[in-house]
Amino acid sequence: MPNRLIDEISPYLLQHSTNPVDWYPWGKEALDAAKERDVPILLSVGYSACHWCHVMEKESFEIPEVAKIMNSGFVNIKVDREERPDIDSIYMKAVQTMTGQGGWPLTAFLTPSGQPFYGGTYFPPQPRHGLPSFTQILDAIQSAYTEKKEAVFQNASEIQQLLEQNVLKKSPQEIAETLSHTEGQNLIDHSLAFLATRFDPIHGGFGPAPKFPQPVVLEFLLQNYSHSHSSKTLNMVEHTLTKMAEGGIQDHLGNGFHRYSVDSQWLVPHFEKMLYDNALLSRLYLHAFQLTSNQEFKTTAERTLDHIVQDMSSPEGGFYSALDADSEGEEGTFYIWTKTEIYKILGDTLASLFTSYYGVSDMGNFEGKNVLYISQDLKNIAEKEGLEYNELQQQLEKARELLFQVRESREKPFRDDKILSGWNGMAIRALAEAGGALDNDTYLKSAIKALNFIFSKMRKNDRLLHCYKDGKTSGYGFLEDYAAIGNAAVAVYEATLEPHWLDEIKWVTDKIIELFWDQEKRIFFDGPVDGEILIVRPRDIMDNATPSGNSLAVDLLLKTSQLFGNDYHREISECVLDRETPLMTQFPSGFGRLLTVLDRSLLPKTTVAIFGDQENVMTKKLLKILLSFYNPSRTIAGKGTHQILEHQVPFLQRGTANPTRPEVQICNEHSCRPLVSDLESLKKQLQFE
Repeated sequence: MPNRLIDEISPYLLQHSTNPVDWYPWGKEALDAAKERDVPILLSVGYSACHWCHVMEKESFEIPEVAKIMNSGFVNIKVDREERPDIDSIYMKAVQTMTGQGGWPLTAFLTPSGQPFYGGTYFPPQPRHGLPSFTQILDAIQSAYTEKKEAVFQNASEIQQLLEQNVLKKSPQEIAETLSHTEGQNLIDHSLAFLATRFDPIHGGFGPAPKFPQPVVLEFLLQNYSHSHSSKTLNMVEHTLTKMAEGGIQDHLGNGFHRYSVDSQWLVPHFEKMLYDNALLSRLYLHAFQLTSNQEFKTTAERTLDHIVQDMSSPEGGFYSALDADSEGEEGTFYIWTKTEIYKILGDTLASLFTSYYGVSDMGNFEGKNVLYISQDLKNIAEKEGLEYNELQQQLEKARELLFQVRESREKPFRDDKILSGWNGMAIRALAEAGGALDNDTYLKSAIKALNFIFSKMRKNDRLLHCYKDGKTSGYGFLEDYAAIGNAAVAVYEATLEPHWLDEIKWVTDKIIELFWDQEKRIFFDGPVDGEILIVRPRDIMDNATPSGNSLAVDLLLKTSQLFGNDYHREISECVLDRETPLMTQFPSGFGRLLTVLDRSLLPKTTVAIFGDQENVMTKKLLKILLSFYNPSRTIAGKGTHQILEHQVPFLQRGTANPTRPEVQICNEHSCRPLVSDLESLKKQLQFE
């Protein structure tokens, strides 16, 4: 018999709908049941692409004897962290406070009112590696709740107080004291020095295994290099991007990046693919190409964007969330090869070239099989084999295509086909920027289609929705959703100059301030002011796998303060940057996006006004030139011959479209350059921005 999860839209919850556990989705029914029965709540949080979530399900949640203990002694709640990031954020902080560590699956034990008093992550079916078994934990919690209830509630109350204190972090006096030492450029310099101490000069990236790409941190370094011209800063980015692109963390047959590497050298990945990783990494590689003209970075950006468009697009236009790590019941099975398989498919000559380049061996590098990675320079193989470089490239492309076709016949990893507005915003922004910078119409059309989908299918009652699947939606949007979609709308507007996007940008920014900004406390919350009342109002200001909603909002408002001349947007941005300075100083690697925004706020502002109808061929050519140059502090807007904009863009009021030819004017802070109408003159001005 299916349990209560059978009516949910989350693929992760549906995966658990046939467990013998009497699962509840999060909600009033579950909390009321716990109060009525006077039993603790067992909260289990995970997501569909999580390998260890699947392991714990098989080992415990599918076992009738374990389910019987869970059902008799607890109200069991299953949560998809991607569908309810607010709940995940609160209880992850609680478990980290209690144990010093966190992760998924997240296992937390709560009082009937929802206060956490104990927790952990994965628990095995039998005691091992210093971990008690899951059933031992269940028995201990039941005993404590029955025999030492007063102590349990006291512990829960203390954790509640810590969570409430965590919301505000610092007092105004503490902020002022810290600002005197680390504000502005001092904080930027301090953060650069800190990241340099964490940098791995051999393999790239930061810290030991397991190694995560950290695209928001690398974006900060790259942006800083664009004006500091520090070779040390650029080296950290270039070396990391090169090593990641060569490693097994990139899918060399089917494109896109896996979640992270279990080793320090990007060789063996954890095989899930997440939409947000590929959105953030494709944008990072695009910007690296724009700044360095490194063609390998361009190729990697395109391959990653192709993965999003080809593998993650829904027919309606939005982008799906993730591809699982597992298939055929095993991790990575879809992606790995034996040397014998490759020789059988390719034949001796082609297989010899392929296995040399992609590091394939008889012993393998992952459970007796091979994760493909670039093991040596292509030119060395060409020289060794007596082949022309281009000929070798063609041979390898042929081999990749043959192996890809065979791989397509395998059982594919599960695809989580829910559509999240925030993650879609990150993908749309990357596609729109790439569409403009690379003059790629496919990317731009995909971005526009997805953004139209969000505003048409994921907006209801004048509110953005968080999640969509098969025509059903769940929950109003969070700060991350609004801010990511707002940034995406800006990117699409700048790539098209279609004026109706200005209306949507204005709508999003108004909603962000109305729903999430607390003027009295001078902070952003992640949940809306009229959202579900939880034990604390969620506020997670540090970047995790994705940039925080807080940093995305400041990113957007700093941009719109320039676009619309809105001083209130600028004041909010500066207020947040000032407030978060103490924590940015302590944990620079946790604030990559906010550091990027801070760095940008210190740069001279550039506005570019394009006077000419957006459908004019010459207008498009001028815009193409503009978008090909990387300038993070630049804001672009356009005005047609007879166009009246509902939302005024102040720097467009300086001129009117010339009926005979489109023109561009670049202004830096308080001075403007002469209007230009030819491509070469525009290029010269851009080279000296």
